[in-house]
Amino acid sequence: MGWLAIGLLLLAVVSAGYWLEALRCVAAFRRRTFERSSFAPRVTILKPLCGAGGHLYESLRSFCEQDYPEYQIVVGVRDADDPAVKVVSQLLAEFPRLDVRLVVNDRLLGTNPKVSNLANLYEAAKYDVLLIADSDICVGSDYLRTVVAPLADPRVGLVSCLYRGIADRNLWATLGAMFINEWFFPSALVGARLEGVAHAFGATVVLRRDMLEKIGGFAALADDLADDYRLGQLISREGGRVVITRYVVDTAVTAATFRDLFLRELRWARTYRTLRPVGYFFSVVTLGLPIVLVGLLVTWRSTLAVAAVLVLLAIRLTGAVAFSRALGLPPSPRRLWLVPVRDALSLAIWALSFVGRTVYWGGRRFRVDREGKLTRADRSARGLALAAKEMG
Repeated sequence: MGWLAIGLLLLAVVSAGYWLEALRCVAAFRRRTFERSSFAPRVTILKPLCGAGGHLYESLRSFCEQDYPEYQIVVGVRDADDPAVKVVSQLLAEFPRLDVRLVVNDRLLGTNPKVSNLANLYEAAKYDVLLIADSDICVGSDYLRTVVAPLADPRVGLVSCLYRGIADRNLWATLGAMFINEWFFPSALVGARLEGVAHAFGATVVLRRDMLEKIGGFAALADDLADDYRLGQLISREGGRVVITRYVVDTAVTAATFRDLFLRELRWARTYRTLRPVGYFFSVVTLGLPIVLVGLLVTWRSTLAVAAVLVLLAIRLTGAVAFSRALGLPPSPRRLWLVPVRDALSLAIWALSFVGRTVYWGGRRFRVDREGKLTRADRSARGLALAAKEMG
């Protein structure tokens, strides 16, 4: 064997070890029970909106049907002509007794338009427990009671939860959902086990008003690309414990073209690379399948090489099925052939993430510095609105 063949074989072993650990972490997560508590403080839900895509009506409606004593929903847009306003008006008519407030405010706090929207919504918040939720997530009626429960412990500073991708019926959306369900979900659990949790996931963030004020409010996040990650970091540094609940929310994956999928995932990749450069570099071991599949069979045609490829492929396919089951999704044998394709695409995006610091939102270009701060390349109002749509 040459050194290249030995290196590829070692990569196969390490990659297999990672996915076996991921299977163990996901199994442990699946065994966790939901938090049951009578703790039910009054809550304000902050929902920054832009546009009516991502199945907005279904998402907002799920928040209107919570089995919870008392809560307020504050939704906001930058423009009164935003299509989201019509959806909100429909829900106001459908749930006239629910405390829902629509805020229209184009004030900018910083480069990150989602954070500016949140700051505008915050001024209308009545209650001291705040829940920030992405516009494209859909939840069950027990969601609010479950995700708020950990705050009964005064040591908890922030609560967050993981999410699963629900794809529209096309190839690109399917590949996008696979990235969330078969890479992000298990990697988040492995990271939490190995390093603990000191950051948040933006689909859901629950915290107290006094903790938000303690870190400087939304102004502290005004120029951050990964505002959710930064929020969890700041609260952790202030001594607040960050908790990931057992609850998993649904997020709509609506990529209609390869370009939609590619630019979104390249943005995520460059975000991760900026925030955790060392960890991101070594995350290539999670993408060992396409490297080993091509490399070992080309450089070292032997029974051992074939066996290494087949074992790693079997572990990856087993993981794809197991992760779907853990997320409550029906396994689709017809999608298993896409696993090597998905890994090859992820590997290409991983490599390209090191070439440049530009990210695209809504067709507009931003630059990310080494500290994760955004610089607008397009300062037009339309550019900001399109960026806000991507971020909301």
